[in-house]
Amino acid sequence: MAKALLGHVGGPDPRMISEMRRLQQRVRDLEAELTRLQAQNDALAAQARDEALARLQDREPVLT
Repeated sequence: MAKALLGHVGGPDPRMISEMRRLQQRVRDLEAELTRLQAQNDALAAQARDEALARLQDREPVLT
């Protein structure tokens, strides 16, 4: 039982630390990708709005 307690209390497992660091880096990478995609989406939405507005302004008024 002493070995089991010592192993449990002995400190973190190097493999666990390595996996945790890898996962933390993956989260950072995904957050950066999300930020980049949101900026790209905002730019595309603004471009679409500008193009739609330009099409509306180019139309001739309807005669009644």
